[in-house]
Amino acid sequence: MLIGVPKEIKTHEYRIGMTPSAVREAVHNGHKVLVQKDGAARIGFDDENYRAAGAEIIDTAEEIFARAEMIVKVKEPQANEWKMLREGQLLFTYLHLAPDPEQARGLMESGCVAIAYETVTDDRGGLPLLAPMSEVAGRMAIQAGAHSLEITQGGRGMLLGGVPGVAAAEVVILGGGVVGTNAARMAMGLEAKVTVLDKSLRRLNELDMQFGPQLNTIFATVDAIEEYVRTADLVIGAVLIPGAAAPKLLHRDDLATMKRGAVLVDVAIDQGGCFETSRPTTHADPTYVIDDVVHYCVANMPGGVARTSTQALNNATLPFTLKLANKGYRAALASDPHLRNGLNVAFGKLTYEAVAGALGETYVPPEEALRNGGSQRVP
Repeated sequence: MLIGVPKEIKTHEYRIGMTPSAVREAVHNGHKVLVQKDGAARIGFDDENYRAAGAEIIDTAEEIFARAEMIVKVKEPQANEWKMLREGQLLFTYLHLAPDPEQARGLMESGCVAIAYETVTDDRGGLPLLAPMSEVAGRMAIQAGAHSLEITQGGRGMLLGGVPGVAAAEVVILGGGVVGTNAARMAMGLEAKVTVLDKSLRRLNELDMQFGPQLNTIFATVDAIEEYVRTADLVIGAVLIPGAAAPKLLHRDDLATMKRGAVLVDVAIDQGGCFETSRPTTHADPTYVIDDVVHYCVANMPGGVARTSTQALNNATLPFTLKLANKGYRAALASDPHLRNGLNVAFGKLTYEAVAGALGETYVPPEEALRNGGSQRVP
């Protein structure tokens, strides 16, 4: 299969879909890989590294999209990218379609087959291609929150862990999944006072067993969220409903009850955000203030540590990339229900139920969309 790896074009996005090591594995499996010139130069993977791994270096994204049978990216395609996709072409990347009807329409109109990293599952019920970026984002959320608490950033002027004789900051984490667990670990490492709220008693028990009395675990109700947010210095939004828009846990009126200079970090912003006042920001301009509360809502947070993130992501995606390339996507999706759960768009149809519901569109089961769409000669 001819695999294309274009350069990412979102603001301050330096990750790349395949590392030189991943390219070498694909070439070893008999595939050809096209990598855009200087696609990963900022994170230390030069064109010569890719050539040594067996890739062909291509000057433009247009040529890669025109030639490749499968496009491997990191972030969702931008408008000029989805216009270059064609019927039956495979797109393998993060999509986050639920809050993005424009992108969904663009992918549907292209006729491409789009598999979203964030909805691929495993046999334990996890999200293996989302997990590595959730780990990074959870850890970064505390770094970003700690920085945003500095008075020059509009925050309360607090050190997360305090110092002897001065109280540590109160960190409240909404959601005890992969993001929340990693955020809690980092915040406790900095000696903050940490509370995790979650609706799953089983998950709260697991966190209690993992961290012991150092971590405060609370069952999430409307009352509990309001109570803990009022006293928080830093709130991390770490909720996830796979493929669907994030629920709104804090509303505009809640900001008036918070401390002046408190910080909200919305890690769920890729799925529309879990705070009513959240809107996507970039690494170039990451924060804004509403009602004296600092909001950090960077939509590609792991892109800030792009080398670490790229390597972690490739460790998870490579086996799936190779399966798709080795078998062709029809056979790969037919034989692997976990990979099939990643299929969000196929031949103009939405094939992930939560996305279709969020967008008010018709859901078509993946098997039906693949059976009825495109030429059977398409891989």
